[in-house]
Amino acid sequence: MFAQIKLSNKKNINLELYPEVAPISVANFVKLAKEGYYHGTIFHRIIEDFMIQGGGYIVKDNTLMEAPELTPIKGEFRSNGVENNIVHELGVISMARTSVKDSATSQFFICSANTPWLDGEYAAFGKTTDEESNKIVVEISKMPKGMLSPAFQDFPYELIYIEEVLISEEKFNG
Repeated sequence: MFAQIKLSNKKNINLELYPEVAPISVANFVKLAKEGYYHGTIFHRIIEDFMIQGGGYIVKDNTLMEAPELTPIKGEFRSNGVENNIVHELGVISMARTSVKDSATSQFFICSANTPWLDGEYAAFGKTTDEESNKIVVEISKMPKGMLSPAFQDFPYELIYIEEVLISEEKFNG
């Protein structure tokens, strides 16, 4: 199964999803994508040599707002009793969560570097399929950022919106 995240800067991030490793996370992501949940959400947290995080906030009338609340899913990772051996390296997509292991809802992050300290602690569920997608993730992670509030210390100056997340059984090109 494959996904394409279409961005407001007219670039795309192409991913392969791994339902055999993280079936709950993949099903949740696919469901939200097909419902259009991610349309208009932003990458609200970007950290160079770490990750870009999105899927949970929208900006409307120059105001940052949380996307509609969802029911949390089970965290599919080793420290939560689930075998998931996906290594958090450049291009891996994983569910974001709070310190509560079963708190992931819609937010996800894509690694912009190798981040082995996340292995076994976050539900990785896919990976980029091409070098161009990796390049885009790294570019976004290097964008200028600042502190919007204490809760948003790595907020980008220029907003990158998710226009759409497409799901397909076929690999996306370009």
